[in-house]
Amino acid sequence: MFATVLRPGLLAAARSPRVRRTVTGMTSTRKLVERFVAGESEAHAAAATRLLRETDRLVTIDYLGEDTTDPAQAAATVDHYRELLHTLADLPASGETVRPLEVSLKLSALGQSLPRSGHAIALEHAHKICSAADAAGVWVTIDAEDHTTTDSTLAIVRELRREFPWLGTVLQAYLHRTEDDCREFAGPGSRIRLCKGAYREPASVAFQSRAEVDASYLRCLDVLMHGRGYPMIATHDPAMIAAATGSARSAARAPGDFEFQMLYGIRDDEQRRLAAAGHRMRVYVPYGDEWYGYFMRRLAERPANLAFFLRALRPGARR
Repeated sequence: MFATVLRPGLLAAARSPRVRRTVTGMTSTRKLVERFVAGESEAHAAAATRLLRETDRLVTIDYLGEDTTDPAQAAATVDHYRELLHTLADLPASGETVRPLEVSLKLSALGQSLPRSGHAIALEHAHKICSAADAAGVWVTIDAEDHTTTDSTLAIVRELRREFPWLGTVLQAYLHRTEDDCREFAGPGSRIRLCKGAYREPASVAFQSRAEVDASYLRCLDVLMHGRGYPMIATHDPAMIAAATGSARSAARAPGDFEFQMLYGIRDDEQRRLAAAGHRMRVYVPYGDEWYGYFMRRLAERPANLAFFLRALRPGARR
């Protein structure tokens, strides 16, 4: 009940400039953000990646930013990803079929929201990053954002996969359309990260109750596990983790034929347990100074995160 009541407000706050100014100006907030964000520079992201690789975890790195309406900023994001990929090319990697290092992109950070030609600009920018990633031996996954971008995002993914068949994308189980999207994208060579969804969406396009979202997640999970692609199960929910291992068994998938994904700073012990048990476990590592929207969505996802935040704000709490 706690999460159901507060989640809509937190997701609305994630896109409120006024709340953003208040939250980002608080010292206690900045300190708490370090739990979920690796740092502000690519050097911080690389350092976090090295530590995670020491425990046999795979990594996907997100340079934080979204909803860009400045063409120069979108181009600068491309340049930043190129620098990041240059840094990642120097990190130890293996020759496995599954690449241990990956970057995640939000197309709205690459200009998708620009008027008139945003789709074409985002496609061009994403192509440049995919080319640099391929040269560095690093994978790319295109993140999902709110439902208004889904058609454009999946069209760009289809186009890019003609040249980069290893390109992954994210599908969000809370959208009514996602089971059908899973069927389309479960073909040979596909990489789909299945998550529950982290944006505020209307009932006309998305399931609203936790039970409905969970049921949709399980249906989508079954489609992907019995498909011919590589499922990436993004969840911290113990029930979904158990369901994924069961679905993999029924589909005759070995532990190396799919992977789990979790967020940096959340359920670290469980991440280590899954990796030690022989599962592929990839950690989503965000970094950069545009952390506000990401941070607020993490608070909305789990009451424990919000409680941790509120304790940090109490007078006399340790900083």
